[in-house]
Amino acid sequence: MSTEVKAAVQPQAAAQHNKLSKAKVLRRALFLTLGAAFMAVGLEIFLVPNNIIDGGIVGISIIASHISQIPLGVFLMLLNLPFLFVGYKQIGKTFAVSTLYAVAIMSIGTYYLHPIPPITIDPLLAAVFGGIILGIGVGLVIRSGGSLDGTEIVAILFSKKTAFSVGEIVMFLNLFILGSAGFVFGWDRAMYSLIAYFIAFKMIDITIEGFDESRAVWIISENHDLIGSSIMQRLGRGVTYLNGEGAFTGGAKKVIFCVVTRLEEAKLKTIVDELDPAAFLAVGNIHDVKGGRFKKKDIH
Repeated sequence: MSTEVKAAVQPQAAAQHNKLSKAKVLRRALFLTLGAAFMAVGLEIFLVPNNIIDGGIVGISIIASHISQIPLGVFLMLLNLPFLFVGYKQIGKTFAVSTLYAVAIMSIGTYYLHPIPPITIDPLLAAVFGGIILGIGVGLVIRSGGSLDGTEIVAILFSKKTAFSVGEIVMFLNLFILGSAGFVFGWDRAMYSLIAYFIAFKMIDITIEGFDESRAVWIISENHDLIGSSIMQRLGRGVTYLNGEGAFTGGAKKVIFCVVTRLEEAKLKTIVDELDPAAFLAVGNIHDVKGGRFKKKDIH
């Protein structure tokens, strides 16, 4: 990119960066606090007393705290600090500040919750409910623009220099960390840790995406007008017609695009099957929908 182009782009990018309103800052701080508090409860009330660990920096911190008898919160803060600096360089100031705040709340929370006895000493119950609470906590923090673990940042850096994806690197690091629990706490606790990690992983997805997931739908049919009007009338959803071209025939095609909820997917498929059983239909998951006319009308 030339110097002139850079000079033109940078002021424009700077102009587009707007500061968050006080209400949005307070809302973000509230959810960061709530997520970090959930994480502290999951750790000190369920996992740590039962010698069950989580993945990432949290897992390393639990092992280090057990061996050294130094409070868990100290390791959670110290081990995450280098990754906060990297996150500031790679992702931005807002992410780094949000992460620092969440990690600080989590560390302080584990310190004050440590003297409280665990709710259960059954390792399976601790793994299940600890994993659920951890997943909700991490999900809330991620939705608020922060993080509670530096493993993902490490994975991003390594993925740029290796042939492995971010997900593959995170999985490898966590398998190594969770496997280490077998040497420290015993192999049965390592297996319980895997259960807790898997449950937390799924709960993070649910917390971020919500239970009422949306589906993006593409339909190609000769009866596009009839199918489109039926979706609007019977499902109460708006549709958009896209112009396409068949690669094999070269003929013009109309593509129906619409967004529905997971619960409406079956009814949409029924509508398409009734009007054109030979229609091409593709459905994909989407994580967020905003704007447009996604708000539902009454179903007829």
